[in-house]
Amino acid sequence: MVKQNDGLPPSSPQALQAQFVTIGEEEAGQRIDNYLLRVCKGVPKSHIYRILRSGEVRVNKGRIDQLYRLAAGDLVRIPPIRIAEKTTQQAAPGAEFEVVFEDAHLLVINKPAGVAVHGGSGVSYGVIEQLRAARPQAKFLELVHRLDRETSGLLLIGKKRSALTNLHDQMRDGTTDKRYFAAVHGDWHNKRQHVKLPLHKYTTADGEKRVVVQAGGQEAHTIFNLLRKWQDFALLEAELKTGRTHQIRVHLASSGFPILGDEKYGDFPLNKQLQKAGEGRGALKRMFLHAHQITFTHPDSGERMTLRAPMPAECERFLVSLGRPVQGEPVA
Repeated sequence: MVKQNDGLPPSSPQALQAQFVTIGEEEAGQRIDNYLLRVCKGVPKSHIYRILRSGEVRVNKGRIDQLYRLAAGDLVRIPPIRIAEKTTQQAAPGAEFEVVFEDAHLLVINKPAGVAVHGGSGVSYGVIEQLRAARPQAKFLELVHRLDRETSGLLLIGKKRSALTNLHDQMRDGTTDKRYFAAVHGDWHNKRQHVKLPLHKYTTADGEKRVVVQAGGQEAHTIFNLLRKWQDFALLEAELKTGRTHQIRVHLASSGFPILGDEKYGDFPLNKQLQKAGEGRGALKRMFLHAHQITFTHPDSGERMTLRAPMPAECERFLVSLGRPVQGEPVA
């Protein structure tokens, strides 16, 4: 990629003239609005869409709309964009995470609970920013999908744009298979249960994203398989048939079986009890939701792959503390 004002992002206060960027193979295929949102760090979305509507952004000297998909070799004109410098902005420290699989096309990590996948909404940085900082030589690193901050487990990251778009297509077409471990409170009965409840996403007055079951919402489908059952608790495996925000958490809470440790949709008094429990009872200081398995087709080789991440030790310890289950195999 060749730039005028080399080394300065388009949003830098020092970049006082238009920049011309030649799109490379790794950037081809993405929409112009998404490209600008990525390279113009700190610029509000509203401003990005305004310069697109006004024609200040040009591709190959011509006007385009926000849906235009970039092609290799395109020459993009980015107008000078002034934003206030943020002296308190925190740079992401480089960090690596447990690698489950990696090749030239794809990186799959086992994300720990409590770590956001990306910055935003009060979080300065997340997994993707830390990986980019730890791998400055990497030309391309983009999230294939997302996990909630409180959820642990398998997270896919594209190392080539072709891999990213291929995996996005697989997820949209429903050819991937994602499975989660979830521990819930309540007297679960069915060995296998389908939950089909429409989900509506909204933002609270203080800017927090929430989801509620609501007629007219997005279609959402989860299958739950009972793995182990105790008197008041159950360990389930959730199969995602759609990929909505907070889908597993809201489907379970709305069905009367909140996930243990869920601070948005869970049983708050119970969560506090579990956090304060002694070692004999088994304290649980996190949400018990773990992305333990994913099956997909490798975007380059075409090989069908199944990757797994073992249950976190703190979750295993909690299950052991519950004693022998009344149904299912005991925890080793």
